[in-house]
Amino acid sequence: MKLTETGFQGLYVLEPSVFQDERGFFMESYNAECFKELGIDTVFVQDNHSRSNRNVIRGLHFQNPPFAQTKLIRTLKGIILDVVVDIRKTSATYGKSFSIELTSENKKQLFIPPGFAHGFAALTNDVEILYKCDQFYNKRSEGGLLYNDLSLDIDWQIDDVQAIVSDKDKVNPKLSEFNSMF
Repeated sequence: MKLTETGFQGLYVLEPSVFQDERGFFMESYNAECFKELGIDTVFVQDNHSRSNRNVIRGLHFQNPPFAQTKLIRTLKGIILDVVVDIRKTSATYGKSFSIELTSENKKQLFIPPGFAHGFAALTNDVEILYKCDQFYNKRSEGGLLYNDLSLDIDWQIDDVQAIVSDKDKVNPKLSEFNSMF
């Protein structure tokens, strides 16, 4: 497993070793011992599996403390633009975003520590992602940022007219209206 730093403290791109031949491929997407050797000692307790159609934007979501989640995101089918925004008030990268294409072909994963709002855009049809969480979902602790807040300067790679966004995600606050608990 290869770990690449992103310039955001605790946010990593992980690339598993993939063994491929005429039969297909094999990889370990998660191995607690391997992660521990990389300095990641997270215990995951919940897996979420999501399917989205092309042009769907989900996010930007997070859970507030004490239910804040560490996430490990990977794409099982298709291509997503995975996006995070640092919402840790004391962080040097507060309010800045990071994005990466995660695909079923490149098999890259994004390790997201607590204190980041997370979202993704489905760039192909029939996208499926799987993400591991280290805390159980808690409805009362959920929060969000407005996905198209101009101050975040996120290029979702989807035309605004074609974007499919939930009503809930359309009314999240802008960063300037947001008081982070992180």
